[in-house]
Amino acid sequence: MAYQEYKKFLAEVLVTEEQLKTRVAELGKKISEDYAGESLLLVCVLRGGVMFLTDLMRHLTIPHMVDFMALSSYGVGARQSTGTVRITMDLNMDIYGQNVLIVEDIVDSGHTMASLLEVLETRQPKTLKVCTLLDKATRREVDVQLDYVGFNIEDKFVFGYGLDLDEYYRDLPFVGVVDLNVYSPSDA
Repeated sequence: MAYQEYKKFLAEVLVTEEQLKTRVAELGKKISEDYAGESLLLVCVLRGGVMFLTDLMRHLTIPHMVDFMALSSYGVGARQSTGTVRITMDLNMDIYGQNVLIVEDIVDSGHTMASLLEVLETRQPKTLKVCTLLDKATRREVDVQLDYVGFNIEDKFVFGYGLDLDEYYRDLPFVGVVDLNVYSPSDA
């Protein structure tokens, strides 16, 4: 299979590379202003948040550290959350008394984020906020506070810029919409 085959699954480019660059820079500036005089611990939710995290870090003008967590709320091969969230990789750092900013690729139902916030709150950070690249609020089942949002999007199956299509295409420089009339999981 040729790697460029993603093009046959692409219904549309939802967020262009230029829009991403502009918005991530704006978010970095706003976060830097909000935490001026403070340090910040960025907690990246793996794997989808990595591209967003690395680009966002380049725009921060405040001291910051990075740690990672991995969570699972999807069954094997599933496209929808089971609603049960488990930590598959925990933080290496103690967040007690720290300003913590969760960096996530997308929030849709809210189950995963609500569970993560609940877990991290028990560790008594100084502050705990959320920065998500994409907010799919129309799918929200659990109310969660999102403090920094890159883009509000409709309920579409998206991939690229960290978001996978069956673990492929995370490296695309844009966010695209999957053409569900053409794509099936065995195609990737």
